[in-house]
Formats: sequence, structure tokens, C-alpha cells
Amino acid sequence: MQDSLVEYGYRRIIITITAILCALLEIVDTTIVNVALNDMKGNLGATLNEIGWVITAYAIGNVIIVPMTSWLSQQFGRRNYFAASIIIFTVFSFLCGNANNIWELVFFRFAQGLGGGALLVTAQTIITESYPQEKRGMAQAIYGMGVIIGPTLGPPLGGFIVEHYSWPYIFYINIPIGVIATLLTLQYVRSPKYSEKTHRSNIDWWGIGLLAAAVGSLQYVLERGQEDDWFASTTITVLAVVSFLSFYFFIWRELKYKNPIVDLRVLKNGNLRIGTIFSFIMGFGLYGSTFIIPLYTQATLGWTAEQAGALLVPAALTTAFTMPIIGQLLQRGFKQQYLISAGMILFAIFSIWGYRILTPDTGKDAFFWMLIVRGLGMGMLFIPITTLSMSTLKGQEIGKGAAFTGMMRQLGGSFGIAIITTFMAHQNYVYKANLNDNLTVNSAITQQRVHGLQQNFIAHGMAPNVALQSAYKVLDYSTTKQAGVLSYMDVFLYLGLAFLICTPFIFFVKDKSIKKKVLLAEAAH
Repeated sequence: MQDSLVEYGYRRIIITITAILCALLEIVDTTIVNVALNDMKGNLGATLNEIGWVITAYAIGNVIIVPMTSWLSQQFGRRNYFAASIIIFTVFSFLCGNANNIWELVFFRFAQGLGGGALLVTAQTIITESYPQEKRGMAQAIYGMGVIIGPTLGPPLGGFIVEHYSWPYIFYINIPIGVIATLLTLQYVRSPKYSEKTHRSNIDWWGIGLLAAAVGSLQYVLERGQEDDWFASTTITVLAVVSFLSFYFFIWRELKYKNPIVDLRVLKNGNLRIGTIFSFIMGFGLYGSTFIIPLYTQATLGWTAEQAGALLVPAALTTAFTMPIIGQLLQRGFKQQYLISAGMILFAIFSIWGYRILTPDTGKDAFFWMLIVRGLGMGMLFIPITTLSMSTLKGQEIGKGAAFTGMMRQLGGSFGIAIITTFMAHQNYVYKANLNDNLTVNSAITQQRVHGLQQNFIAHGMAPNVALQSAYKVLDYSTTKQAGVLSYMDVFLYLGLAFLICTPFIFFVKDKSIKKKVLLAEAAH
């Protein structure tokens, strides 16, 4: 580690704020568009399938660039690379807001994702490097707040902007922040001195191409699989094969090549392997729950995007409050395994609690303490998992480890959302069929219900035949809603059980990782 990169006083404060703003920009943009898709669809004349690409393209750009971040930092210098990433993100934010058709917007979102993906890992390194060793846990807590809170800020912020302004402004708000962050980065952020750069003729172009094909195809399959009926779609099948073969040849290439774009040898480290798995699980839970709760409250309970987003704010504040405490505990030698296992158990409690309280008309108050438990659980997971992953790595290995954990967290979120949507579609179909089987025309209860609804509609001026049709429609809507709720309940239950099952595996890490102070600031050296 280079002590010359440690900052003090106002310089450290400015660098910290700059890096957190950039991390927040990147993460908020993954979820802020969700509530604006309907407006975009109407404005750009796009179909439902086409508008989904606005999310998919950004995620693909993100996942492709994250593993390359450590290598790119060494090529161009961290400060220059970070500043260039902010500029790319900001310029394409402006172009997204000015897109004239859906495919323009999709391309600009992909390019925005390429700029944004680099911000996360680089921001983490810059923040940590600016703090002296004894304050590293606190530095990770500060960075972690942005990563965990970001996904929950997107929906309410997007809902507010769309309701009071128009959808392009969800991109335009990035512009002033991006300009300020670029100027502050060029003025205050310093790069470490790298021992060597890879000569242009030795650049791993095949590795870059195979990695882009592998993760890009995989991300497409995960994002679009449910809507395109998985392997019934030729595109999904072809891209699944492309992804598998690209991963295979990418792994072979990177293990053989002298200057690989991603050094897979670092995964020989046992703690990093376990850490990347738990990063994946955390991403699954974080993005999966951030996806499912607003979906349930809007689709089933009829809430607005603003109301659904606001529901998650107390949990985000709880996480923000918890993280500095976790940072202090780690500095005092508290074992990461205990914190991670406690976080996993708390997240399991949150999930099973959700399973218990969901109904077709659950009140707002029922969610409060459940979501507070989620906030505590997430606060206990992020910093310990990050430090544990890199606790037995040295020098440049740490930057490579940070890129792996970042990519796995993103992929965990993509897998989570893909698996949840597929599982829910299946369960919804099964429950709807079962409920309809019980609503036979010969059932006295069914007939009584239909008759009661029909009489109510007649009393409001409907003709008897129209009233009967309306009664059957109400009954069908009721079973659809009930099937949806049962599907949401299953998601929460299985998510909780999955976290409980994974908890014991955290104790497979080596104990020496706990005794050793983690130098995350060496991350991109």
C-alpha cells in the first residue's frame, strides 16, 4: 500500500463524497427506469418486449465492464479511467434523454452501462485508499451505504420525477452531478504508480471478446428468458450455447495467457471463492427483494410507484445506521463469520416474516418491522463479505478480487430476478388452476357468491345478463389476485429457506483471515 495516497481533512471529505456520488449514480440508474417504462413505451411507440431492453442493455454493459476494471485502471491510470467513466456515463445519460426511438435509447443505455459499471469497483478502491489503515472498516461502511441504499432509492425517485416532470429527466438529473464529479476527480483524486503496463501488442483481445460474448449472452438470457418463454425461443437457446462455449474458451484462454484481462488464478484463494459465492447470494437477496416488494405493493395492493418506493426508505436508513457500527466491530477484531451468519439469519427471518404477512390487502404498517429486519441483515452482510473475500489476498490480487465480488453481486441480482419471475409465473399458473377447479358451477358457495354479486350490480342499474357477466369477472379477478399473493408468499418462503441453508458454509473460511488486517486500498495496484 502507498501511504502517500492517504488523504486528510477536506481533501478526504471531497474524495469520499465524489466517489459515493458516482457509486450512487450507477446503482440508482439500474432501478430508476423501472417505474418510467410505461411512459417511455407510449412516448417512443415501443412494444412491451422492446421497452424491456432499456433495462437489459444497461445490465449487459455493466456486467461486461466490471471484470475488466482492474486491468483498465492499470492501463490508463485510475484517476483518468475513473474520470473517463464518469464522462461516458454523463454524456450517454444526456443522449438517453434525447433518444428519438426505442433502439437509440437501448444503444445509449448500453453505452451508459459501460461507463457506469466501472464506477462501482473504482469508487470502492478510491474511498478505501484515502483512509489510513485503522479507519478501513469505516471507509468500507461509507461505500457500502451507497451500494445497499442505491437500489431502494431508484423507484421512489423515478416515480416522483415521472409523476411531476417527464421520463427524460430521470437521465438529465445525472448531468450536473456527473460534471461536478468529473471536475472533482481530476482535481483531487490521485493514481497509484503501477509497476508495469501491458504493451498494446500483448493486450488480451481474445479474452475481452470472449468475456463480452459470455457475460453479455448470459445477461440477455437471464433478463429476457421469462418473457421469451426460455428455450422455446431460438434466440435464447442460441445465446445460452454461445454463453456456455464463450465461458469455456474464456477460462481456458485466461489460464494459459501471460497477460490475461481477468486473472482467474486468483480464485485459487479459498476465502475469495467463498466470498464470491456469498456476494452472489447477497446480490440475489438484495436485488430480488428490491424487485419483489414494489411489484407486490403496486400490482396486488394498488400502490403508486412513489408509495412503493417510500416503503423501502426506513430499511435503507436502518442499513445506513448499521454499517458504521459493523465497521467499528470489524476494526476491533470481531469475526466476520459471525456477522455474516447473523446477517444471513436476519435476512431469512425477514423473508419468512414476509411469507407470514402477505394477503390481498396487507396494510402498510405490517411491513415496517419486517423491512427494518431486512435493513439490519443487509448492513451485516456487505462489509464483512467484502473484507472476508480479500482478507488473504495481497497486492494486485485484491483489485482482481474486488472485480470478481462486484461482478458476482451483479450476476446474483440478475439470476435472482430471472429465477423469481420464472418461478412466480409457474406458481401463478398452478394456483390459478387449483382455485378455478374449486369454483365449480355446482358448488353452492360459488353460486351464492355469484348471485350476491349479480344482485349488487343489478341494484346499481345493470341489466341482469350484464350483471351476471360482471359477477363472473369479479370472481375471476379475485382468484387471479389470490393466486398472485400465494406466488409471492412462496418466493418469500423459499428465499428465506435458501439463506438459512447457505448460512453454515461461511464457517469454511480460514481463521487466519480474521487475524489479518485487510488492505483493500491495495485494490488496483
